[in-house]
Amino acid sequence: MQDTLLLVGHGSRAAGGNDEIEQFAARWRERHPGWHIEVGFIEFADVLLDEGLDRAARAARAGTGRVLVLPLILNAAGHVKGDIPRAIEAASQRHAGVRFDQAPHLGAGEPILTVLRRKLRHAMHRLDVPDPRSTGVVLLGRGSSDRKANGEVAKMARWLWEESDHELVDIAFTGITHPRLERVVQRQVTLGMTQVVVLPYYLFTGTLMERIDRQMGHLARQYPGVRFAHASYFGFEPEIFALLDERVDRWQRGAPHATVRHDHHLYAPHSHDHGADHDHGPDHAHDHSHEHAHGHDHDHDHDHAHGHDHAHAHGSEGHGHDHDHDHAHGAAPLPADDGNDAARHCTHRTPEPGQPVHPAHPA
Repeated sequence: MQDTLLLVGHGSRAAGGNDEIEQFAARWRERHPGWHIEVGFIEFADVLLDEGLDRAARAARAGTGRVLVLPLILNAAGHVKGDIPRAIEAASQRHAGVRFDQAPHLGAGEPILTVLRRKLRHAMHRLDVPDPRSTGVVLLGRGSSDRKANGEVAKMARWLWEESDHELVDIAFTGITHPRLERVVQRQVTLGMTQVVVLPYYLFTGTLMERIDRQMGHLARQYPGVRFAHASYFGFEPEIFALLDERVDRWQRGAPHATVRHDHHLYAPHSHDHGADHDHGPDHAHDHSHEHAHGHDHDHDHDHAHGHDHAHAHGSEGHGHDHDHDHAHGAAPLPADDGNDAARHCTHRTPEPGQPVHPAHPA
C-alpha cells in the first residue's frame, strides 16, 4: 500500500511560481514512484489546502490510512504555525479514520547553507572571481512579522560569513521589515565594496523575484562603478529534495520525537534546525509595512512617500496580514529589539593590523 504525502506550497499571484511547485512535485514523484504525492497551496492557486487535504485523505483510504503533510516552506511563521495545523485539524474532523501528520518546514540549517555556498561560488565566478574582501554579499529574504523568522535569515548570513573570506555578509528584506536591499547596498558601497552579490532566500519564482530582477537593474545604473551579480532561487536544488526525503523516511520508520498537537502529530527530526520564516510565494501587489503580528506575513507593498522608513508593529491578535508600508514623514525609527540585534545589523570582518577601520553604518 502506498504512503500518501501532501506537499504544501504557499501559492503565488504569478502563475509561474505555482507551475514550478507542480514541476517540483512531478520530479519528486519520478524519484519515488511508490509514493502517492498530492499538492496543495495556501492561497492563489486552484487546489487550496483544504482541497489538497481532502484529495490526500481519499488516496490514504486506499493506502495506509495516513497522510504526511510536508510544508514546502523555508521558515515557520503564520502559515506553518497556524494555517496548516488548523486546516489539518479540520480535515481530521471531515475524514474520521485517516491520520494526518505534519512534518517540519525546511528550516535554516546545513543543507540550506550548502545551497547558499554554491550559489555564492557561482556568482563569484560570473564576476571573474574578484577579491572577496572587496565583494559584499547580501542575503535577501522576504521579511516577516515573526522576529524568529527574520533571525533565521540572519543566522544563515552569519554561517555564510563564518565559512567565507567576504568582509561583509549582510541581510536585507523585500517587505514587512527592514533593512531593504537598496539601503544595504548603499552601506556596502560606502564601506568600500566594489562588487556586490545578492543571494535571494527564495524557493521559487513569483512577483517578488521579478521585482528583485528590476531592482538589480536599478542598482547597476545607480552605481555604475560597482559590479553586481545575483543568484537565482533554489527550490530545485538537490538539498531541497533530500530534506523532504529525510522527513518522509523518519515518518515511515516512526519518528521518535513525535508530539501530539490538535489531534494530529508533528514530527520533528532531531537533526532539523527549526527555522522561522514562511516562504511566501504570493507577493501582494501593494507595498505597506504595517506589521500586524497575527500569523500571516502577506507582503502588501504600498510606498507612501512621506518621510519615515520603519515598520509599525500592531500587537492586536487575530487579523492575520502584514501590510508593508514605507512611510516617510520624519518619524524616528522604532528602538532596536535587544533580542533580535542579529537581524538588524550587518556582519563585518575585523580589520587586519594596518587596515583602516570602517566608519559606522549611516543611520
